[in-house]
Amino acid sequence: MDVASPPLTTGPDATGMSAVRPSRTVLRLSLHVTWVLALAVATELRVGRFGFHPSDQGFILAQAWRVLHGEVPHSGIISARPLGSAYLHVVDFVLPGPLFFVSSVLSMLEIILATIAFAVLVTRRRVRDWGPGLTGLTAAASLLNLNGFPLMAWHTIDGIFLTACGAWALDSGLRRELAWPRRLGLVLLGTAVFVKQSFAPVPVIALCWLLLHPSLREGAFRTGRWWARLAWDLLALGAFLLFYLGIVTLDGGLGAMAEQLTGGLPAYGERLLGLWLENPETLLRPPVRGLTFFAIAGVLLALLGIFRDRAGFAGAIAARLLVLAGVAVVVGTVVDGHFTGASRWADVLWWILGVALLVNWVAARRFPRMGALVFATGFMTSLSWGNDTPTLFTGTLALTAILLLSDALPPMTEPPRAVAMAGATAMGLVAVLASGWAVVAHHDEAAYLDMAHEKLTGDLGAVTPSMRGIRTNPGTFTYISQIQDCVTRFPAGRTAVLPDNPFAYPAFGLRNPFPLEWPLPLEIVADAPQRTLSTADDLNRDGDYLVLFQTVSMATLTKGGPVPAEVAGNAPIFDYLGMENALRSRLTGQTVTCGSFIGKWAPRP
Repeated sequence: MDVASPPLTTGPDATGMSAVRPSRTVLRLSLHVTWVLALAVATELRVGRFGFHPSDQGFILAQAWRVLHGEVPHSGIISARPLGSAYLHVVDFVLPGPLFFVSSVLSMLEIILATIAFAVLVTRRRVRDWGPGLTGLTAAASLLNLNGFPLMAWHTIDGIFLTACGAWALDSGLRRELAWPRRLGLVLLGTAVFVKQSFAPVPVIALCWLLLHPSLREGAFRTGRWWARLAWDLLALGAFLLFYLGIVTLDGGLGAMAEQLTGGLPAYGERLLGLWLENPETLLRPPVRGLTFFAIAGVLLALLGIFRDRAGFAGAIAARLLVLAGVAVVVGTVVDGHFTGASRWADVLWWILGVALLVNWVAARRFPRMGALVFATGFMTSLSWGNDTPTLFTGTLALTAILLLSDALPPMTEPPRAVAMAGATAMGLVAVLASGWAVVAHHDEAAYLDMAHEKLTGDLGAVTPSMRGIRTNPGTFTYISQIQDCVTRFPAGRTAVLPDNPFAYPAFGLRNPFPLEWPLPLEIVADAPQRTLSTADDLNRDGDYLVLFQTVSMATLTKGGPVPAEVAGNAPIFDYLGMENALRSRLTGQTVTCGSFIGKWAPRP
């Protein structure tokens, strides 16, 4: 399946063409930049800005807000993960525009660029050589990677982006023997582990890739130049490690860092790995039976690849029919999944890619290393507490599986250029329109932890300029408006909104005195309870604080309310592990109420 444009014409008049090529290259790259930016902005305008949940949709931005104000990870900010994403998303505050809107656009850009990077690696085609078919399939895969996920800054998105773009740059630098893309790639790959521990294999893969590449093996152990090159490459790979550990160590938080990063609940991917291994009978039941059908088509395709000389023209036709069957299984898995994690559709796609790797290896007689990198990244993506499935990677899994099957096809006479271009264009256009429609329809039906599109009537820009354009249901709008009313009526130098409101700190410019943005049970690691309670003692001593406690649960906001206009000062507050009630009892400030919130306020002395 040739979905990319053929190389530019060369021949006797190549000299005359040389003046045309640069302008044609610039035009092609400009078109690609245009569609990438247009897709990111359009996705945010039509999908991303509709629906808002006060919990995780501001979590990473809240950590970046702390870093922006000079707070140091682990010594000042308790976190069960490294806070590399907090440093990356400082840029969200620098760019012009409403913070939450801009941040969402940047996250979609990350998703698109990561999808492009993996497509380049798997197809071995430069972006400027892509035709409408591969371009359309990649754009469609980008939308499928988003699927039903909220468009927001998130550490898993950062990890995928750093892995994909780092591998793209490293591969380009090694193949072209250029130092700057090689070292840029190493910097990105070395940073990946610092956004989330699940990406720990990435720098190891990068190191093996570097050391085993023919360009590095040449002259190994022979010259000082070789050793100098290796030293600079290793420094690039460990650049963020030195930066991060240096900051933490200078602030005296190295021991706290080790305790926090090893104190969380581990994730091993057992749910993904056990998709059918625990009960092979699931291979005959939906949705896992799609894997069975794909495997049957893959085995037959591999056999045709082995005996391609004997199979001849009939075998080439049969192989293409088998690829179409495989594509149908992939598409059917996406359709049947309905973008919900409970359907296990992402897990099925990951296993399908595993089969495609083996088929390609047998039929093409070479190991698809870049496809294996995609497979490994899918596993790393699934290592999560709340979303232990590679849902954020489904588009890339599906596209890579299709590309690997197509690469295993025996050769046939190519159709006329006009026919091939028309077919590729139609395929790319259909893929984009179908995936775009599916994503929009799913988000319109029920945005992430919010309501249907027609019920998202509240523009949060009316509450704070940083959230201009973001729409939510009336209950959540009232809830967020009440926070704004509270911080206006009871001004304080240090303000906390507990427990499920990390968005409030960057949205309203608040400085959280406690070492946690979002004290979920799984996020409370190491000495978090003790440090939180000791912070309350510091607040009692110094004054100038406002601590708000929510009385409305997040589940209630997801359904649109009700959100009471006022509550009594002794009303029960929402609490996970008793820490919020302990703080409420420990703080000596005066009890205040505003809307559905109860607060402890000590005005500036």
